[in-house]
Amino acid sequence: MKVTYYGQSVVLVETDKANILFDPFISGNGQCSISVGDLPRIDVIILTHGHNDHVGDTADIAKQHGAQIIGIAEIATYFGNKGLNTHGMSIGGGYQFDFGHVKMTPALHGSSYTEDDGTIVYTGMPAGILLTINGTTIYHAGDTALFSDMKLIGERNDIDLAFLPIGDNFTMGPDDAAVAAEWVGAKTVVPVHYNTFPVIEQDPDDFVSKLKGSQGKVLHSGDSIEL
Repeated sequence: MKVTYYGQSVVLVETDKANILFDPFISGNGQCSISVGDLPRIDVIILTHGHNDHVGDTADIAKQHGAQIIGIAEIATYFGNKGLNTHGMSIGGGYQFDFGHVKMTPALHGSSYTEDDGTIVYTGMPAGILLTINGTTIYHAGDTALFSDMKLIGERNDIDLAFLPIGDNFTMGPDDAAVAAEWVGAKTVVPVHYNTFPVIEQDPDDFVSKLKGSQGKVLHSGDSIEL
């Protein structure tokens, strides 16, 4: 399994069965080193929540690749109404797909999509994602504050790789994210959701230096981890 980071919260998971793309904010993402046209075949798009800097190019990619969109029920309904293939879930729910198991965890954040005309569409609860494939588990925390149930997520799951936001202002900052890393207990922790905009500028190397029990790793856009 190959896992590649593309800035902000964009994560591509490539497996023998499927290519899975998290939060595909590619166009307009100054941290992203690829364009939509550079992507490999995408079979599945998983959305943590509905904000534009996470939904990004979802509709275009889903149309071009015939990808299934997995997200909270309201997001699935939103894209389903546009004729796209979706699978809706809710917080605490899990489902065994052909490519692996997906479970939605809580996240403390907002979730809405802003249309081109400024209309704001409510898109349900924000979520974190536990993706398990052949016994390997990836935790994408989405956008979230630090919350104590992260301890429970860590206690109940053997997490190999965790993506945690560190940008502050809209999500956890580095200090809170370091606590989250300790609670989650992942073998490897990668910081995300930083430096895309001035208000979330952070030093990822400084964050990694704060980690104690987990192995922190800074990934720049296009960098990969083999699991």
